[in-house]
Amino acid sequence: MQNKIYDICVVGSGAGAGPVIYELSKAGYQVLVLEKGPWYRTKDFAKDEMVATRRSVYTPNLKDEPQVIEDLNEEGKWEAKSTFETGRDFWNGNCIGGSSNFMSGYFSRLKPVDFKLLSTYGPMEGANIADWPISYDDLEPYYTKVEQIVGISGKVVPHKFLEPRSTPDFPYPPLQENIVSQWIDQAADKLNIQTIPLPRAILSQKKADRNACYYSNFCGSYGCASDAKGSARVALIHDALRTGNCTIIPNAKVFHLETDGNYRLKQAWYYDVNGQEQVVKAKIFVVAAQAIETSRLLLMSKNKEFPQGLANNHGQVGKNLLFSAGGVGGGDFYYSQLSPDIAKELAKPGVFVNRTIQEFYELKNPDTGQPMKGGTVDFLFEHANPVSKAIREKWDDDGDLRTGIKLKKHLYRYFTNVRKLKFEIFVDWLPTDNCFVTLSEKVKDKWGDPVAKIRVGYHPHDLKVAEIIAEKSKQVLVEMGAHNIYAGISGAPPNNLQAGGCRFGHNPDSSVLNAQCRAHEVPNLYITDGSFMPTGGSVTYTWTIYANSFRVADIIKKELNK
Repeated sequence: MQNKIYDICVVGSGAGAGPVIYELSKAGYQVLVLEKGPWYRTKDFAKDEMVATRRSVYTPNLKDEPQVIEDLNEEGKWEAKSTFETGRDFWNGNCIGGSSNFMSGYFSRLKPVDFKLLSTYGPMEGANIADWPISYDDLEPYYTKVEQIVGISGKVVPHKFLEPRSTPDFPYPPLQENIVSQWIDQAADKLNIQTIPLPRAILSQKKADRNACYYSNFCGSYGCASDAKGSARVALIHDALRTGNCTIIPNAKVFHLETDGNYRLKQAWYYDVNGQEQVVKAKIFVVAAQAIETSRLLLMSKNKEFPQGLANNHGQVGKNLLFSAGGVGGGDFYYSQLSPDIAKELAKPGVFVNRTIQEFYELKNPDTGQPMKGGTVDFLFEHANPVSKAIREKWDDDGDLRTGIKLKKHLYRYFTNVRKLKFEIFVDWLPTDNCFVTLSEKVKDKWGDPVAKIRVGYHPHDLKVAEIIAEKSKQVLVEMGAHNIYAGISGAPPNNLQAGGCRFGHNPDSSVLNAQCRAHEVPNLYITDGSFMPTGGSVTYTWTIYANSFRVADIIKKELNK
């Protein structure tokens, strides 16, 4: 047992934890970080598909750390299966810096309407929609802070749904783009649809000891070898360590947060790298283990004060879990149908597409004629992973397996004559009573703790909105002259976009945290990953998680200064 009492103990080290670690360390406070995963350095990241995406290297082995996913079966009943049995993997980054090491860095702000979804569009049957207890104006200065400290490259272009900004542009110019970006702009313009450059948390120019992007062609799902990507590890934690006020313990799996008998946390219990139980004390605790695991930790931390789990005497922990609704689509461009020079430009690897459409952020409901919340479309190339690309091509259009010479010839043509342009659609995943986290009654991890059991029900309205946007997105590809155009809208949740479970609000009966992201029932517990979000908006979450964590860091500094 350590006798030292830290000013702050942070559980996790990703996007939700990084700003707190950075700000409190630089302010002179003693910060302890407990991270379940190992500590990889930049030199440990290689562009190896087998390591990065085909094996559980940067994420837990499902044999040691499964989760349980509960889906509706064909009979309409909820059926729970261990991810070790199915191979379905909901883990993201499991290391210092968390999943921010492996993100693509698509960074868009929420818009003012996202903070007041209920009051703007009204209630919806079957959805637990709630307005945020803060406004866009409260978060705007921290969005700007992320741009400057984490580093965001892009170009602000006026458009119908541009959110208010306190600065005229991003601090770093846009990244290099493929010729296809111009094609998207031209096609969309003919359809009277405005495209805008997609901001990226990737440096286009050197920043201190971080190098600019070198366009490796392998970005999303991979650790960055130049430190251009704005992960919490390189953008924030490195600077925190330089202060001498930050202590990091990797391979530290926190399993219980202990209160003092007066509803305040006093210490955190964790298993060290050797599986031995250890305990640390702190004045303030921050949990940022990503939404699912944050809820799990609170639910495991039961005692006389909190028999249903820490901060859960109102039964809200784990409820209203969010993912990101939408789907994907795409089309093919054949080099053989282009001039050699144009084909060469299209085939150029590494440079980005970086085009997004927010023209559809609000739509007209086809059933009522009333306005309804829409979403965002981001364009990108098919991921360069060769093994994954080859696997997806093993079936022909009739559903028959390609083998032998037939497969070889097809793969040769696909790798040498086709470039696939894709689009991803992001719409609100409406919170419902059928999307939540509990503890598994049967399945345990390698330490003997109950694993997270995740029900992944969705609201049918999510699909309705996404399908409307998919049809509009396909029109852009048609205008571009793409072949084999498709779109797929699904209620299956993306594992890399998690939020909710400990939503913030003014009423303890319907929320876990107050507007400061402090637990209603535990005055020295803050939660700063995506768990706090009552609704997710129609963009990726990471920029908002970063911004809110910077906001909460300021709140904690004031608390410690009292």
